Formats: sequence, C-alpha cells, structure tokens
Amino acid sequence: QVQLVESGGGLVQPGGSLRLSCAASGSIFSINTMGWYRQAPGKQRELVATITTSGSTNYADSVKGRFTISRDNAKNTVYLQMNSLKPEDTAVYYCNLGVIGIHYWGKGTLVTVSS
Repeated sequence: QVQLVESGGGLVQPGGSLRLSCAASGSIFSINTMGWYRQAPGKQRELVATITTSGSTNYADSVKGRFTISRDNAKNTVYLQMNSLKPEDTAVYYCNLGVIGIHYWGKGTLVTVSS
C-alpha cells in the first residue's frame, strides 16, 4: 500500500508563487514516476507535470516556463514550484505515483489564485 500526502496549497495573488510538496510512504518500488495533476471546478483532471526516478520531466504546455517539478528520491518526495501564478491555475492539485501501470493518488491540496 502506498500513501501520498500533499502540502503547500493556499491562497496567492496573481503573479505570486507557491511550492507544493508530496511525501510518499509505504511499499514504494524504487523505479517510478511521480507527478502532479489538477482539477478545476467543472473540469476534468489534467496533467500538470511528471518526473521519473532518473529525473526526466514532462510538463503541460500551460505551465511550461512557470512551474518546475523536482524530487528527492531518498525522501520519496516530489515538489512543484509554481511561479507567475494565474487565476486559471486555481484548482485542487493531486499528487500521483505511478509504478508498473498502477497509479496512487493523494487527497489533493487546494490552490487558489485570486486578488
């Protein structure tokens, strides 16, 4: 069983920054992909960014150049540094861990970008 716990969400003004963290615990295979997805009100959940154990990253076009994903393999933790936030970034952000076709999800953390 794998548990994912997110932290770092909150209210921020447009143009501001936030850093999300997600700590994984439990039976974690050493090779995996961790990432962040988000779901805005009335919309489907969408990919934000992913990062493999080796450090390969993938970003949604909407966040390229503004968001940076990173991870600490020793701590089984993934981070999402979000800069130049826009109101359209408002959503619940979910941490994801994928291994051998199995996906685990955190409960989500709310990010609200508003003046």
